Amino acid sequence: MARNNSGRPASGPVNDPKTSKFANAGAAAGGLIGAMGSSFVPPINVTVNNNRTTATAFGSRGHMEALLPAPEFNSPAQVRNYCNSLRAAGVTLSIEVAMAAEILNGILAAVPDPEGKAFGSRIRAKKVSWKLQRSASALRDAAKNAAACYATFQQQYEEEINRVRHRARKPAQPVMNWAQQ
Repeated sequence: MARNNSGRPASGPVNDPKTSKFANAGAAAGGLIGAMGSSFVPPINVTVNNNRTTATAFGSRGHMEALLPAPEFNSPAQVRNYCNSLRAAGVTLSIEVAMAAEILNGILAAVPDPEGKAFGSRIRAKKVSWKLQRSASALRDAAKNAAACYATFQQQYEEEINRVRHRARKPAQPVMNWAQQ
């Protein structure tokens, strides 16, 4: 193996702590400056597994409609299922839209202001991304209202639900008769 004047291999230092610490510090500083250059977006992956296949009289459902079951409300379970599905879709979409608003704000803030005003690009970006933030807030409110819908359904129709609930209960376990031997 060829060695240079310092006694190290000619291919360069492999694990030299003196030179590698500066390389790592430079990489860390570059990553920090790059991260601070745009707004903070946490690395969140949202996966929705919807294995239910629903078909209507008009054929298969579209992409957005696949998030919700068919609006059939023939039983309390169907009301609960629809409200829970709407709540879950609203929460998921609100998170995605809020993240999209932050990304849009960061990208548009980097576009220079045509008039050269100080902070002009940030102000314009904030005005645009504000509408997307309001959409995320509306989706969050839709999720809250879906949960409140089912809670109100239970309160308003408690008598009807309890009327059939006793029939749905499992029969009592047989009791052991110790006197019969």
